[in-house]
Amino acid sequence: MRIVIANASHIKYAQIISDTITDSAKVRGTGIAKRTPEYIQKRLQNGNAVIALDGETFAGFCYIEVWGHNKFVANSGLIVHPDFRNLGLAKQIKEHIFKLSREKFPEAKIFGITTGLAVMKMNYELGYKPVTFSELTDDPEFWKGCQTCKNFDVLTRTEQKMCLCTGMLYDPAAKAKATDKKEVDGKVFKRLKSIKEHLFLKKKNKDE
Repeated sequence: MRIVIANASHIKYAQIISDTITDSAKVRGTGIAKRTPEYIQKRLQNGNAVIALDGETFAGFCYIEVWGHNKFVANSGLIVHPDFRNLGLAKQIKEHIFKLSREKFPEAKIFGITTGLAVMKMNYELGYKPVTFSELTDDPEFWKGCQTCKNFDVLTRTEQKMCLCTGMLYDPAAKAKATDKKEVDGKVFKRLKSIKEHLFLKKKNKDE
C-alpha cells in the first residue's frame, strides 16, 4: 500500500473517487457533500491531495482546500474504498494529509466538519478541538460546498450557526499542551451527535 501526494497522473481515478464518496453517503445515510469527477480532477492536479493505492488499485483519498487567503485550510473528502476498510487506512490517510497541510500552510488553522464519529476521534488525536461554526472560515464558497449535502436545510434554518456536522479546529498558534496519550472516549462524540439529532428532529416536527 502506498500513500502519495496526488498529481496529474492520478486523474484517471477521479471517477471512482467521486463514486466512492457518493456510495458512502448512501450507505451511511449521513451528510456527505457530493464531489463530481471534474471537481476531484482539479484536486488531484494541484498538489493538495493524497491518494492511497494498492498497486494500481484505488484505495483511499483526501484533499486540502484553502480558504480566507491561506488563514484556514480544510482536510476534506476523506474516503476509503469498501475493499480496504477496517484496516486502519483512513487514519493513515488522515495523518498524511494533516502533515501535508502543516508543511504547506504552517500558519493556517486546519478545520473540518463531519458527522463521522471515527473522523472526530482521528481529528481529536491530531490536536483538533470541537468548536462552533463561527470559529471556522466565513468564506461563502466553503459553505456553498454543503449545498449537495442532505442536511443543507438544517444549516440554512440555523443561519449557518449549527448543523448535524460537528466543527473541529486545529490552531497552530495555540499554546502547546502537555502530551497526553489518553484516548478520547467515543461516548462523548456519540452524545454530542445524539443531542444534535434530537434537537433538529424536534424542531423539524414542530415546524411541520
